[in-house]
Amino acid sequence: MANPFLVAKTIDTNADVSILPKLANRHGLITGATGTGKTVSLQVLAEGFSRIGVPTFMADVKGDLTGLSQAGGGNKRVEDRVAQLKLTGFTNELFPVTCWDVFGEQGHPLRATVSEMGPLLLSRILNLNETQSGVLTAVFKIADDKGLLLLDLKDLRAILVHAGENAKEYQLAYGNISGASIGAIQRGILTIESQGGEKFFGEPALNLADLMQTVDGKGVVNILAADKLLSNPRIYATFLLWLLSELFESLPEVGDPDKPKLAFFFDEAHLLFSEAPPELRSRIEQVVRLVRSKGVGVYFVTQNPLDVPDVVLGQLGNRIQHALRAYTPRDAEAVKTAAMTFRPNPKIDTEKAITELATGEALVSFLDEKGRPNPVERAWIIPPSSRIGPVTAPERAELVKTSLVAGVYDKTVDRESAYEILTGRVSARIDSASSSSASSTSSESGSAHGEPTSVRGESTPVRGEPVEPQTAKEEPGFLSKASDMIGGIFTDDTPKTGPRGGTIRTRQSAGEAAMKSAARAIGSEVGRRVIRGVLGSIFGGKR
Repeated sequence: MANPFLVAKTIDTNADVSILPKLANRHGLITGATGTGKTVSLQVLAEGFSRIGVPTFMADVKGDLTGLSQAGGGNKRVEDRVAQLKLTGFTNELFPVTCWDVFGEQGHPLRATVSEMGPLLLSRILNLNETQSGVLTAVFKIADDKGLLLLDLKDLRAILVHAGENAKEYQLAYGNISGASIGAIQRGILTIESQGGEKFFGEPALNLADLMQTVDGKGVVNILAADKLLSNPRIYATFLLWLLSELFESLPEVGDPDKPKLAFFFDEAHLLFSEAPPELRSRIEQVVRLVRSKGVGVYFVTQNPLDVPDVVLGQLGNRIQHALRAYTPRDAEAVKTAAMTFRPNPKIDTEKAITELATGEALVSFLDEKGRPNPVERAWIIPPSSRIGPVTAPERAELVKTSLVAGVYDKTVDRESAYEILTGRVSARIDSASSSSASSTSSESGSAHGEPTSVRGESTPVRGEPVEPQTAKEEPGFLSKASDMIGGIFTDDTPKTGPRGGTIRTRQSAGEAAMKSAARAIGSEVGRRVIRGVLGSIFGGKR
């Protein structure tokens, strides 16, 4: 069993305030005004998890967290705090870091397929209304029934065009598919593409096992460069929700393990709940409640505790509260709310203390051995052992070059999917029409009346007819068997040794990553209909 790791020291007695790894999957909350020390607290928690072999994932919205990859030192404020807190045995230390970037500029590309994102989350990214979202869901169902893979945005565009052109054919089976709704969805896709969002959709898609690796016994810290991604808050929040839901869907039930499989930090958490439709918000609440049993601890980071709904707030047992400023009535309400959510300590006026905390100081309460919140303590967060601040450009380049997943996701794979099939049909139709024209011309030259000769046995679909996918004629069960066979080749969970040493749960080449995406798509899209819901069984009820 992993030992508790130190997070803070109480101000009055200099006593240790530590997190119990066994209860770290009970989720947590870090709140406080800008500049009060939330980023350093997040860094200290990531270090503590890494030391006990727990991988972490976090979005770096300011570019400061990559300093985890470099040993600290030369920081006078850190040295003073170490002396103040009498931290014997404190050493400067670095941690294994993997850099990710949706745009592929500051780290390894991080992709998902359109199918994996699903219509509900995609509707939020595209800012669709209820009617347009319903049309998008119908289009996904059409793709399912036709066996058309939706991997990237050009696939989605192609199936939208196909559905619009054949709307009358699909109306009875799938409902009304209006041209206005198709146009609105296409405009939304155009907006996403103009912001570079098309880089997120495609293959090889992320293998979640690559987020849960260790090096020399230390958990890998996965850092997503989010400074550019945050320019579109809707995409940022939806992307992190997709990732969290994928973890929920994919990981097996483990109950309460000795330590989490992964600690997931959700920075700027208010964006997750802002403007979220009621259905989506209720599903978010369910995932937060249930993902604990998958061994995932979710830690929300935001300025104001009022940003988190009460239902979610009640699930967050490990808390760090930095200073809040009561300048407005809403600020005062936030202070009162934050104070009321802590287990009282008779020695501390919690509400008053929240407004008086210095930078690096916090009110802290973690769960005890029986899962109960400890009484709130006023404490100093210990300084991080790694560098405070970002890495340099050469240091980042070296991190990417020597990463455990170097070369796996760097090249995009564009295999046959909805776009190629649908546009291929159009090309075949044009070619067939050209052949018909040539044959007719030839017949005319030899005909006494100059009448064109009709072409028999034409198999090209007439415009307006539903287009069926081109599939090989295999024996029944072939696709299912192929899916199992291909999937089995690349799902070996045997620990391996990476280029920098340490245990890697899943190590794959770029080709293997592409084949895994292919196997996953074959099994879900063709062999059995893909489970479109963003939250697996939760969203899978209504298809």
